[in-house]
Amino acid sequence: MKKLIFFAGVLLFAVACTNKEKVEDNAVTTEASDNPYTLTKPYQNWQTGDQKNAILVLKMLKAWENKNIEESVSYFADTVDITLDMFHERMPKDSIKTFFQGSYEMYSTNLKITMNDWESVISEDKNDEWVTVWYKQSWVDAKGVADSMNCINDAKIENGKIVVFDEYIQHFPAAKK
Repeated sequence: MKKLIFFAGVLLFAVACTNKEKVEDNAVTTEASDNPYTLTKPYQNWQTGDQKNAILVLKMLKAWENKNIEESVSYFADTVDITLDMFHERMPKDSIKTFFQGSYEMYSTNLKITMNDWESVISEDKNDEWVTVWYKQSWVDAKGVADSMNCINDAKIENGKIVVFDEYIQHFPAAKK
């Protein structure tokens, strides 16, 4: 009897150690004790993407920095989903051009981008390609006040064009007097 209880205990322990939980709603299968979050769609096993996509996004930013709107807009698809600080719109390329022209009004001097890093990634199934760039943007405003912020841009690339452009920013606190 003791042997039966011992083997039952070992079996229960082994089953408990290998118990996996299938998380519903197309989320990933994971060990219940490892991950406190679930995904709304399966993990895509991101891999290093094509660097030509990173160069495309970097050229778009450099053209915008240099106020070359025609070139900057040329890197976008015919319709783009754009999300910026307090702004989200799906817009055609000609509206992006007008939007970019208006973006320079707050600067009295050319703005400067200091690039920190970038990464191009592609999903394992090759259906999603993204480029993320990290940089600092500096400028002097119309009142002569120097300012800057950290930016992160995510750009989804399809057929060699930007189809989604998301920007996340960190404003620096005002200097203490």
